[in-house]
Amino acid sequence: MPRRPLTIACTAALTAALLTLGAAGAWAGSLDAPAAPNNAGSAMYTLESLSNRLDTGAAGSKRGATFAEPAAAPGSTMVTLDQIMAKLPAVDATNGAAPGDVTSGKTYWGLTAAGWGPRTGTGAGGGASAAVPKTGQTTSNATGDDGDLEKGVAWPSPRFTDNGNGTVTDNLSGLIWLKNANCFATQTWANALAAANTLNSGECSLSDGSVEGAWRLPNIKELHSLVDFGRYNPALPSGHPFSGVQVGFYWSSTSSAVNTSNAWYLYLYGGYVYYDAKTGDRFVWPVRGGQ
Repeated sequence: MPRRPLTIACTAALTAALLTLGAAGAWAGSLDAPAAPNNAGSAMYTLESLSNRLDTGAAGSKRGATFAEPAAAPGSTMVTLDQIMAKLPAVDATNGAAPGDVTSGKTYWGLTAAGWGPRTGTGAGGGASAAVPKTGQTTSNATGDDGDLEKGVAWPSPRFTDNGNGTVTDNLSGLIWLKNANCFATQTWANALAAANTLNSGECSLSDGSVEGAWRLPNIKELHSLVDFGRYNPALPSGHPFSGVQVGFYWSSTSSAVNTSNAWYLYLYGGYVYYDAKTGDRFVWPVRGGQ
């Protein structure tokens, strides 16, 4: 009998604790499941789905309304939270993506300390304008000239990547060029178009697996994008990995609006462009990729 008051006290304390937890639960949200196990409303993504999303971008799918207890323990295909953490991006304030690295309006994942998380790119120059790269000219001849101001988007370093398969990627434009800039010697404009359009892996030291139709003759802006206006003979960036470069005239696929029997070409000695009769012979430098 002397123990009864203690029992009553313990019961009262337990009741108070339960009431306190109930109140805390109310503040934290409902403790009830969103739906019954056999209801699609209770379905969730698996850790494996999250891992696949990070690997391939595929969202996967939740289970349907039917539900059954697993017949066996999870197999070796399951992933852990540690494995998912290893796939997540980390802050990179040195080489990470920043708003100026993407086209205006495009959503991307910011990797810099100042732009961490999902972001919307503003683009260099703002609006929907296309960013204009630097010319490469660094020597100034007058105050306020190009060499003095050096306006434009900075070139990536390295500017070019030799892919080891007969192709070179321009890391500024994203275009992929034939490494051998003199595989076809000189051709008329029509023959230059045909040579570029029918180029495929196995020709011109290519081993990239490309097929006919993948390559083409570049338009004049694409061809001119290779020029470094701070250099001449040839007017290409220092340290470029191309072979067979000629300091002569290279055809573009762009016809002249003044006279369509003429087409624009690039003079690689100094980097200027002009147009001439399509019956003339010019060098051929195929490209692939681009918008």
